Amino acid sequence: MTTNGLNRLRDLRAMPYSGPLKRPFITSRRRVESVQGVLVELELEDGSIGYGTAAETWAVTGESVASSLAAINGPVFEALTGRDLSLREAEDAIASCCVGNTSAKAAVDVALHDAWASGLGVPLAVALGGRPDAHAATDMTISLDDPEAMAREAIAASSDGFEILKVKLGGDPAVDLNRLESVHEAVPSARFRLDANQGWGAKEAIRMIRRIEDAGIPVDLVEQPTPKANLDALAQVTAAVDTPVMADESVADERDAWEILRREAADLINIKLAKCGGIRPALAIADLAATAGVGCMMGAMMEPRVSVAAAAHVALAHPNIQLVDLDSAEWIQDPRIAGGYELEGSRLSLTEAPGLGMSMDSALTEGTAP
Repeated sequence: MTTNGLNRLRDLRAMPYSGPLKRPFITSRRRVESVQGVLVELELEDGSIGYGTAAETWAVTGESVASSLAAINGPVFEALTGRDLSLREAEDAIASCCVGNTSAKAAVDVALHDAWASGLGVPLAVALGGRPDAHAATDMTISLDDPEAMAREAIAASSDGFEILKVKLGGDPAVDLNRLESVHEAVPSARFRLDANQGWGAKEAIRMIRRIEDAGIPVDLVEQPTPKANLDALAQVTAAVDTPVMADESVADERDAWEILRREAADLINIKLAKCGGIRPALAIADLAATAGVGCMMGAMMEPRVSVAAAAHVALAHPNIQLVDLDSAEWIQDPRIAGGYELEGSRLSLTEAPGLGMSMDSALTEGTAP
């Protein structure tokens, strides 16, 4: 069910958000102990309300809380205020109102779609053309640490019902192999997705992946093994190994995806709303990849539950988004934001509530809580 109808914007508010993590999130690029970001509340003239969030992502999009607030309260607000716009026109207005600021744009775009679908009385995934009973299997991330600590974390995730583990690597290859072997020994029934976060060179990545293949460890894919700007290295790894290689940091928008596909530099593409700037660009990347026979994953940054819910709805509305990596909200210790989807172990399913179906503590939107 789709429509371009959209009520005029009545109000758009953005406020700082902070949420502590249950445990540190560690990759080869950074260590995170809390999520700092922005919460958006948008209201249309018919009273429909939508929510969106943007996380501070210096290392990925270059945005801070201050820059996101400035973009949303400045050019994004001006682009949407006092105009009768269709949904498509509103999407265009957000996309073109300023350069960059993709996380901030995505937050408003998600809030807009949440309010739009709420006005239709259907879940966002259904409004985008998906099925209300769709579900997917997500993973749980195992942070980069010493082998013993990662094994303990893997056991805990497995005990919580997660059958797919995303293992962070990207340090010294010999230590990385020890890390993966320790995790595999701790939970031999699990399936693995490996994420090097650009941490290896091409030769290192090829040697590492071939050793893993020879060891018979069940790895579904290896994500972004090489530096994002070196597509030649990524293509070299993809051509040299049997394990599927996925591009993540190398793909921000549709143009990046086209270049990956043109070069046959990866077997899979990871789409993130905060990288591409919103829902329509995400669907466009999935469409483009489909024409080349390349599947997509829907991922997320370390973002609040609103962003993760939006990613889940988009993923379950597009047939070429075959994988999801949406465990971010499970790391955040914040009961003030709930709803959007249900998670039982690895199984992620949507609720039947209209829009994103979020439940929000009023203190967050009234500005009385950080």
